[in-house]
Amino acid sequence: MVDYDTPLPAGKLPGNLLGEMLRRYVTNDPDVIVGPGIGRDAAAIAFGDEALVVKTDPITFTTPDAGRYLVNVNANDIACMGAVPRWLLVTALLPEHSTTPRLVEEIFASLSRAASELGISLVGGHTEITIGVDRPLLVGQMLGHAPRGSLLVPGNVRPGDAIILTGGIAVEGTAILASSLGDSHPSLPHELLVRARALAERPGISVLPALRAMNAANVHPLYLHDPTEGGLATALHELAAACGCGLLVQRGAVPVLDETTAICKELDLDPLGLIASGALLAVVRAGEIDTAISALQAEHIVAAHIGDIREQGAGSRMVVNGEDVELPSFPVDEIARYFSSTA
Repeated sequence: MVDYDTPLPAGKLPGNLLGEMLRRYVTNDPDVIVGPGIGRDAAAIAFGDEALVVKTDPITFTTPDAGRYLVNVNANDIACMGAVPRWLLVTALLPEHSTTPRLVEEIFASLSRAASELGISLVGGHTEITIGVDRPLLVGQMLGHAPRGSLLVPGNVRPGDAIILTGGIAVEGTAILASSLGDSHPSLPHELLVRARALAERPGISVLPALRAMNAANVHPLYLHDPTEGGLATALHELAAACGCGLLVQRGAVPVLDETTAICKELDLDPLGLIASGALLAVVRAGEIDTAISALQAEHIVAAHIGDIREQGAGSRMVVNGEDVELPSFPVDEIARYFSSTA
């Protein structure tokens, strides 16, 4: 039951509210192959034998390289549909009183560098200096394409399939937190903070290298989803909702980066709920587990078999220290909770 008069916290819309809005207001179009839904990374529209795959996603936090984040989070979602990201439009809403030509050039340069690395063209958008905005807000719209028959949709997932996590957690959240902490912290070594900030570029937040490694090994993912806001736990809940399944995850099998562990422990955050672009959830047939993990590790990409698909009635569960518990939920991303508490 949705309470329509209670203010909502920062973060993603609650799944029950979003589901209700989609049921109530989204109309059907015969040319829409994949429409909006929880756990669906992008939309797909039929164009003959091809599909136009489209996605929009914003960057709302302050970072010196915001354009890199914007390009990659949108490209990741296009790629998770089995498509090639090609074209990007950007809406840039810039703060009154603090926007300088230097800031504008930094944003354009960041977007251009990241787009060129992935073979993506900047093709348009909108810019304005906006009253009431206290930091740059960038909204991207990415377009890509794929043969209709190669689109990855949730319908092929079945009980017994395996869930692989690549990249570990949580590159994006850890890099942002380290940047916010500066060069020194009373309990965190300077060298650790430097390494954590560098995660944004190495290994980076693109999932394309992981997809290329699996493709080269002839691994055929059934469903792909990248953990973003709300972290790995939210992405797993979205996976279950999209695929209409249950799942069982082994907490001890989840690869957590050392820098993430140290920073989250110090700031009292849970890595499972920390924004995690750079990671990828891939559902594969059980017989492809070893091939997929070997191919990823051969490319120096962290990879682990963290759980399995179950019948829908089994729910979303996690084994923690030998105990089977409900998979945790994070209505507010841990990074948003941290910044809110320190504001």
